[in-house]
Amino acid sequence: MNDDFVFVDEFAPQIRWDAKYATWDNFTGKPVDGYLANRVVGTRALCVALERAQERAESLGFGLLLWDGYRPQRAVDCFLRWAQRPEDGRTKQRHYPNIDRAEMVEKGYVAAKSGHSRGSTVDLTLYHLATGELAAMGGDHDLMDAISHHGARGITEAEARNRHHLCSLMESCGFARYDAEWWHYSLRDEPYPDTYFDFPITSTESLLVHD
Repeated sequence: MNDDFVFVDEFAPQIRWDAKYATWDNFTGKPVDGYLANRVVGTRALCVALERAQERAESLGFGLLLWDGYRPQRAVDCFLRWAQRPEDGRTKQRHYPNIDRAEMVEKGYVAAKSGHSRGSTVDLTLYHLATGELAAMGGDHDLMDAISHHGARGITEAEARNRHHLCSLMESCGFARYDAEWWHYSLRDEPYPDTYFDFPITSTESLLVHD
């Protein structure tokens, strides 16, 4: 692994994580290529900014929960292949109820080149420090629908407020939002803006190497 990439749980242990693409709980319905362990990886610059965001979240009574960080290019390629396969209905209602899977690329939910593969983009949400429960956001991770857009209609006042909290604290810590996904943020001054990495995520740093 590039020395500038680290496990977020080692660099910022106070931040919770659940690496969705290492599990069966994602829009493909199975673990994704390149995710060999349920851990989140990112650049050191990303982790420094996330630590600041965590501190700001705590001042509001929240913690951060990460769903994804660095994403190997092979995982992105896996998404593209999956989007071209015939519909089996297994994850459609939960993740893309109002579009066909082939439309995911056209509508900007899946990209051939993802900012995640540069190491300084995260998918995340807030949870309540007092209870550990996830904050209501008006839709779950990877709900590919207009209701996931920033400023979407059809969510409650509390859900809109929680989205605003997440957005304001992330933007104040150097991140830029992605308008179609309330959970997706990229570091504005990312260290590798033109490099797309493809090393797999494994359980130990020594096995994280470039192909």
